[in-house]
Amino acid sequence: MRDLAFIAFLAALLATGFRRPFLFVLAYAYIDIVSPQRLTYLLLNSVPISMLAVALAVAGWLAFDDKKDVRVAPRQFLIVLLLGYCLYTTLHADFPIEAKDKWEWVWKALAFAAFLPLTLRTRLRIESLLLFMVLSAASIIIVGGIKTLGSGGGYGELNLMVTNNSGLYEGSTISTVAIAIIPLIVWFTRHGTIFAPDWRVKAFSYALIFACLLIPIGTSTRTGLLCIGLLALLMIRDTRRKFVYLAALGGLGLAAVPFLPSAFTERMETIKTYQADASASTRIAVWKWTMDYVKTRPLGGGFEAYRQNQIRYEKVAIQEDGGQAKVDRSLEVDKARAYHSAYFEMLGEQGYPGLAIWLLINVAGLFRMEVLRRRYRKPEPGQEWIAPLASALQSAHIIYLLGAVFIAIAFQPFVYMLIGAQIGLDTYCGRKRAESAWRPLRKARAAIA
Repeated sequence: MRDLAFIAFLAALLATGFRRPFLFVLAYAYIDIVSPQRLTYLLLNSVPISMLAVALAVAGWLAFDDKKDVRVAPRQFLIVLLLGYCLYTTLHADFPIEAKDKWEWVWKALAFAAFLPLTLRTRLRIESLLLFMVLSAASIIIVGGIKTLGSGGGYGELNLMVTNNSGLYEGSTISTVAIAIIPLIVWFTRHGTIFAPDWRVKAFSYALIFACLLIPIGTSTRTGLLCIGLLALLMIRDTRRKFVYLAALGGLGLAAVPFLPSAFTERMETIKTYQADASASTRIAVWKWTMDYVKTRPLGGGFEAYRQNQIRYEKVAIQEDGGQAKVDRSLEVDKARAYHSAYFEMLGEQGYPGLAIWLLINVAGLFRMEVLRRRYRKPEPGQEWIAPLASALQSAHIIYLLGAVFIAIAFQPFVYMLIGAQIGLDTYCGRKRAESAWRPLRKARAAIA
């Protein structure tokens, strides 16, 4: 029955695309985020629905979209450049077969990110994309929130509809994304037009925010806790009554502590004693190996280059014995450990050139959103939504960059859709400024004539 339900929903969504081709873009976003083919037992597994949706999206744009005011941003060229460089490293990878497996989904994420802004010509389209992104992620987050309330969760124990621990179904990744979309959810409660922000929309949005905050607890991920702290700091800049906000934040934090499950608090305590935790210790050892590796391979080893690493690290544990602390040291040996960081993922796989391009794409996004925040701080009528949206997109991006320190999500498709939305907003505002700048000149010419 679940297979039939997914098929019926996708069929209806794709059918509406033949009437409104932009809906093909939204259908692809949903498929790439939720991966319904992984949630079904048989029917969708045998159909390349992702490629079908993106083919329809591109064909619909080529055939029906108005292209007279299309603008291409510099970041789109950078994404294409990164795509080409990844192709080069894939062809010269240390592990050619494994590299091609990762390339098969990475190139689609990058290509779609470069194409997506071309379709975001109106406010309605930008808002529709962000709404689909939030609701698609919410389909995973709500399930995780309910299970957290029911069982308390635990590291590696919270089942998010599938047992496959990849994509947004991986604990640290969904924790980062869940916290990153909170500023966007808040924006919809104030400036949304598809669903007017009445009491029903606000009630659902606040419940969804609560579910987002539950995800790091249910997954017991330290990355999620750090992202919550960063979100709290970022929200200060857009809060008028900062002291009241800080007092309320502190009160809520203290009130929540007694209700946290023991699995979460025990996991968070390992932040202070990271040397006793194998996950943290191997992470640091792999980062050191990666820096040594690129000294001889500055152009990177291609996707999955980490498979050749062999690391040794010291694990330090402090145990209480009769009121005295006993230090227990042990030498651990491991190999083929993943990077556990997007920054080192880019460095090891794509070398210094790939890391530089990736960092430039991300830093440019933060800079452009800051430009829009300041430019539309005192908006004209009808532009009140722009600065808050730029701020929300910037905050989401900053939270991703923090989470990316501890997770290998350099090519996470959700984030590249977020970057595509940033570029779409930027080009939309540029187009509107150009139109308003030409209007007085047109009036003057008409008066002369």
